[in-house]
Amino acid sequence: MQGATPFIRYLTMRMDFNYLIKLFINFPAEEVNMESVNLLKKFSKISDYWHPYIVGELNDNYIKLAIVKGEFVWHQHDDEDELFVVQKGTLYIDFKDKTVEVKTGEILTVPRGVEHRPHTNGEEVFLMLIEPKNTKHTGELKTEMTVEQLEWI
Repeated sequence: MQGATPFIRYLTMRMDFNYLIKLFINFPAEEVNMESVNLLKKFSKISDYWHPYIVGELNDNYIKLAIVKGEFVWHQHDDEDELFVVQKGTLYIDFKDKTVEVKTGEILTVPRGVEHRPHTNGEEVFLMLIEPKNTKHTGELKTEMTVEQLEWI
């Protein structure tokens, strides 16, 4: 900034300061992740079936990964929709009147308030979930399968 007039130096300092204030208020450094996430590496860290782990955030949603096998519990989320993205395998989701098969590369959105039960045919299924941050694992139902404290991996 050598050779600039005092007024230009002042404007530059002021602009940088305002930018930094805005950056720290709106985008705290610990929340900004501008790195890619390797899903295979993240899946390799998962050892418990039906235990979702957070791998990212999108607006007011968490992006979660889980490896599932066997049956889960009947439950519903009264106020949140739930998006299932099957990365590997085939997931079956039972509803009161039908069962939907979701294969590798497919998605299914379960609307809020709809009772459902995910399960597999015995194979491991690699699953991504996109849900609002306040979504409880098994809705208001608490069982031995319920994960109450979500963890980042």
